[in-house]
Amino acid sequence: MVDLYYWPTPNGWKISIMLEECALPYQLIPVNIGKGEQFSPEFLAISPNNRMPAIVDQAPRDGDAPVTVFESGAILMYLAEKTGRLLPNDLRKRCETLQWLMWQMGGLGPMAGQNAHFRLYAPEAMPYAIQRYGNEVDRLYGVLDAQLARTGAYVVGSSYSIADIAIFPWIRIHKAQQVELQRFPHVQRWHDALLERPAVRKGLALGKELRASTLTPEARSILFHQAAPAGSAAFLARSAR
Repeated sequence: MVDLYYWPTPNGWKISIMLEECALPYQLIPVNIGKGEQFSPEFLAISPNNRMPAIVDQAPRDGDAPVTVFESGAILMYLAEKTGRLLPNDLRKRCETLQWLMWQMGGLGPMAGQNAHFRLYAPEAMPYAIQRYGNEVDRLYGVLDAQLARTGAYVVGSSYSIADIAIFPWIRIHKAQQVELQRFPHVQRWHDALLERPAVRKGLALGKELRASTLTPEARSILFHQAAPAGSAAFLARSAR
């Protein structure tokens, strides 16, 4: 059994989709990030970066104590290695898959997140930030479109992998990014094909009822005004409480 600490966001969807694809039994444990539940001592013991998703694998391969994993890319790799699925054994294909996973983790996700923030949540319009992040997201869509033009069905050739699972949820929110998907025909074809996968649909639907349509002022403050306490000792003290 895998304990899934989750909220329905693109990073959360990566792991719900992966668990469904691998047919692993899991228990959903919601972490309401708008109410600050990510700062609870119990969750910080699992995810010290106070971000979800995170997992606790109650039945790891070595048969020893439960394994905790935070950071969505690391979780995808862990589950792929646990199940022997969706991460190629071939040296070159594995290397390419991991490169595209890191491309999403270091590029598409952060840039799309900033783009959405300044378009949807900033208290006032900031044209420079909107243009800066909007252009970068557009560039990244172009990079993905060129890759899919070369490879065909999936990001890394003919095999569906954790690279596709990592990237898809961030493309899924293209409307919020104000990206016209038809401008990127290979991305659109890939997106639409993945959306037909039953596991993808189940993963996207997980906890859909949990997501509020609007952010309260309190939730905005919790999500967008985080900073480290004064000094690392204060942070450690808070985490230990």
